[in-house]
Amino acid sequence: MKNKQVITDGVDIVHELFYEGHPERMASLKEEEANLDVAVRIYDLRRKAGLTQKQLAEMIGTSPSVISRLEDADYQGHSLAMLRRIAEAMGKRVEIRFVTVKPEKGKKRSGVKKARSRK
Repeated sequence: MKNKQVITDGVDIVHELFYEGHPERMASLKEEEANLDVAVRIYDLRRKAGLTQKQLAEMIGTSPSVISRLEDADYQGHSLAMLRRIAEAMGKRVEIRFVTVKPEKGKKRSGVKKARSRK
């Protein structure tokens, strides 16, 4: 009989209890992680530039409350247009990457049918 390794890390315990084997929960978690990543990147970019939310808002023609919302991890409305405005104001550009994801153990990746070419 194999001994199962005892998990002592709280994050690992929560992950095992509430996320493993629940693809809909994992998808939701991944979405929230992406929202957090965007919010943190905007915040870090602004702070490294030494700007307040008000100053950044003035640079891109919006209000400080919009910047505050964009820097909130719970915000889900990040638009590519707004990200480009922020990037341009900071002398940056937005890059988007598509990366391969590994399917969960024992699960097949749900494929999207290839689009038919129109002739």
